[in-house]
Amino acid sequence: MIIFLYGSDTYRSRRKLNEIIEEYKRIHKSGLNLKYFNGENLNFQDFINEIKSVSMFSEKKLVILTNTAKNEKFKGCFLAELKKFISSEDAILFYEEGKIPQGNSLTKIFKKAEKSQEFQPLGGQKLKSWAKKELSGYKTDISPEALEKLVEFAGNDLWQLSNEIKKLVNYKRNKKIESADVGLLVRSNEGNDIFKTINSLALKDKKKALELIHKHLEKGDSPLYLLTMIAFQFRNLLIVKNLSQRYQSPYAISKITHSHPFLVKKCYALAKKFTIPELKKIYQKIFEVDLSIKSGKLEPETALDLLIAEV
Repeated sequence: MIIFLYGSDTYRSRRKLNEIIEEYKRIHKSGLNLKYFNGENLNFQDFINEIKSVSMFSEKKLVILTNTAKNEKFKGCFLAELKKFISSEDAILFYEEGKIPQGNSLTKIFKKAEKSQEFQPLGGQKLKSWAKKELSGYKTDISPEALEKLVEFAGNDLWQLSNEIKKLVNYKRNKKIESADVGLLVRSNEGNDIFKTINSLALKDKKKALELIHKHLEKGDSPLYLLTMIAFQFRNLLIVKNLSQRYQSPYAISKITHSHPFLVKKCYALAKKFTIPELKKIYQKIFEVDLSIKSGKLEPETALDLLIAEV
């Protein structure tokens, strides 16, 4: 029997692989017939010797081959004896991290697999449903606004998203996760670009800051979202700047604020370029701009331009 797991979403494919392994171990207690091979440089004869070896236990084998897509010699030999492997009672599991390139001979094996599953990146409602299911596994609820912000910040990298979920669960301890919790604990992918904008402001390079903001707008990012991200980052800078007067270590500040160490280190370095009065003045200006947008006094894009110009 041949099993095929592949796709660029390695978090879910790896989880599926582990589920198959655990189920095999549950049925076959010895674990001696569970074999792993790195397929990149695997010699076909070594593989055959393992398949043909007789176990002292009457157990089916589970042989796992990882990343064999580039091993042309192995694939050629395997295809030559494909019928034998298909009819075997032992299970041969191909695990590929990523898509199988078009024209790759591995697709010939894939087409004959008894079981196959592709793991494509999740998006939209599927991504939110996945995150909510993960949280329910920890017996933790999340508000719709917090869920929206979580997937927007972390994106569809499930390795990062799962880590962010664990942080939030540990922080809330079975209490409902709210939008403010996500804002406090989750490092936004988009935040890295916003940091470049803020860094430009710190260097008094308003031209560069405006250029970066307009790149976000051209990509289709909401002006209100950008303003929220700027406010979020300046709020963090102000907090870190205040605490740095009493604590020299970014690590100590991350413990006090329950913030990600990576975020604190970036804020700590950038906060040195501002005084506390400057940060307070900027934060107040962001509040005034936000109010002007919500009251209809200014168009969002115009308000962002004015904010950058007046900082």
